Amino acid sequence: MSQALHPMLNIAIKAARSAGSIINRAALDLEVLKVGSKGPNDFVSEVDQMAENIIIETLLEAYPGHGILAEESGRTHGAKNSEFVWIIDPLDGTTNFIHGFPVYAVSIALAHRNQVHQAVVYDPTRNDMFYASRGRGAFLNDRRLRVSKRTRISDALIGTGFPFRKGDNFKRYVKMFEEVMQSCAGLRRPGAAALDLCYVAAGYYDGFFETGLNPWDVAAGSLIITEAGGLIGNFTGEADYLYQREVVAGNPKVYGQLVSILAPYTRVIKEEADAPAAATAAPDTAADATQAFVDGAPAIVQPQALAGAPAKKRAAVRIRKTGPQGEDAPM
Repeated sequence: MSQALHPMLNIAIKAARSAGSIINRAALDLEVLKVGSKGPNDFVSEVDQMAENIIIETLLEAYPGHGILAEESGRTHGAKNSEFVWIIDPLDGTTNFIHGFPVYAVSIALAHRNQVHQAVVYDPTRNDMFYASRGRGAFLNDRRLRVSKRTRISDALIGTGFPFRKGDNFKRYVKMFEEVMQSCAGLRRPGAAALDLCYVAAGYYDGFFETGLNPWDVAAGSLIITEAGGLIGNFTGEADYLYQREVVAGNPKVYGQLVSILAPYTRVIKEEADAPAAATAAPDTAADATQAFVDGAPAIVQPQALAGAPAKKRAAVRIRKTGPQGEDAPM
């Protein structure tokens, strides 16, 4: 990595590589791996926990005043009220990992005042490091990333993720799947959303959609996509995807066409009663389907902040609800 990186991004890369080493060592002998379950088809291994521990240790050693939001330990580590929060998935694609299917990744993002500013997604099986700093572009190792230039969804390769948890709406997903499948050139489901988002940024996919995702699945990939010139939002094209458990991403043209298909399937809670002045309707056309940004970066909207001040907007989409804007981080 020849270009000068932000110090916080360097620490995230160091943490991701340390976690990747643990994952790669464990992958050599999966037979002795201890695996538990958080629910039906939702696995956690001792490797998830070891990788998360080394990430948190590395981050807090460098930045002890920062907060942590991690998949396995939640918010039990770090400062509880910091404006800086590291959002961590130590092993995205655990089911793939425990079966020896080599598609999984480490995902680390740093948010400041509810905006992602630094992002790392590390694929330890290929030694591929995807990373981005806000306003400085997205990269894979030393190569600058740009989304694809395809303009028609009929020519597009689309990534997705299948619902797998008890309580997921499988029938709803099958309808979405059928509609997208008949509109595009092909659908793929490797099984690690953090990598899927990076594949959109790299132009391998032209678009991506999934339901049921958590903030740690999406946070890092969201910045990598936008820094590569792509768009990401919920199914109606708005920026409150991180805590809404639905996400669509793509190059700008394909993103708009995906939003047109997926908008009827949205589950985003309408809260007009809480914020009547910021109410919005779904985009009427693909051209209207443009992601909402706060000062040019993807916004993280937390549940307790959904009725806060509206974000700045691009194109014709009016924003129903966003998180607190704040000033730019000193990064």
